[in-house]
Amino acid sequence: MPRAIWSGAISFGLVSVPVKLFSAVSRKTVRFNQLDSKTNSRVKQKRVNAEGEEVPYEQIVKGYEVAKDSYVIVTEEELASLSPKASRMIEITDFVNEADIDPIFYDSAYYLVPDELARKSYALLAKAMEDSGRVAIASFIMRTKQYLVAIRPVDHRLMMSTMVYSDEVVESDQIPGLEDIDSIEITDAEMAMAGQLIDSLTGDFEPTKYEDSYRNQVLDLVESKAAGEIRSIEAPAAADEAAVVDLLAALEASVAAAKQARQGGGDEPVEEAKSA
Repeated sequence: MPRAIWSGAISFGLVSVPVKLFSAVSRKTVRFNQLDSKTNSRVKQKRVNAEGEEVPYEQIVKGYEVAKDSYVIVTEEELASLSPKASRMIEITDFVNEADIDPIFYDSAYYLVPDELARKSYALLAKAMEDSGRVAIASFIMRTKQYLVAIRPVDHRLMMSTMVYSDEVVESDQIPGLEDIDSIEITDAEMAMAGQLIDSLTGDFEPTKYEDSYRNQVLDLVESKAAGEIRSIEAPAAADEAAVVDLLAALEASVAAAKQARQGGGDEPVEEAKSA
């Protein structure tokens, strides 16, 4: 049973809606421990300095590197004095159009659940936001950290996503190889065939259709080994890294393959893209 990780209230204007916060995502991963191959005992890590000497925990301090091998020491007391004041409020500052928020800003997702006596005000806020097509931008503090968040209505319920700040987003023009993409010339025939490929692969989004196949295979391997089974492991075939010489021909072949897959293998002639 999921448990609330935070409780407080949504605040906008003079209205306050008491809520609890539940994580909307339960991340799945396979975790391994490091073991000594000779004894199968756990391997523990020690904190050591540059000279290889172990450093007691109480002797460790925080340092911010301002130049190579030059640090400014900051104490826990100094950091505590700068921590945001504890608050139980999710303070809405703006309502914006959801389409105006680039998905790159979204981080982790949570459900906002109303207290029993606040269900009507919660439902009113969710419906008003739904009808207006607006998303609330707010800030709140959890575990001494201040978060920027977006609150949006989903099926008459409120979901909250933490967001990254604008100075944390890496602009595309800072990434090598993306500077001159706009100058690449594309023919009408290539555009037409690319459009056909997209159309042939277009459908409704079905989340359950996608699985982490690697994680499933690792868990299957662990379960079989725990049961005493011996499995032979085959290295995956190397991917074909040959360069595509004819982009248009590759698109045409992709469209044909996609149509066959959708039709269960039936043959259908592929429309030829007309060049201008």
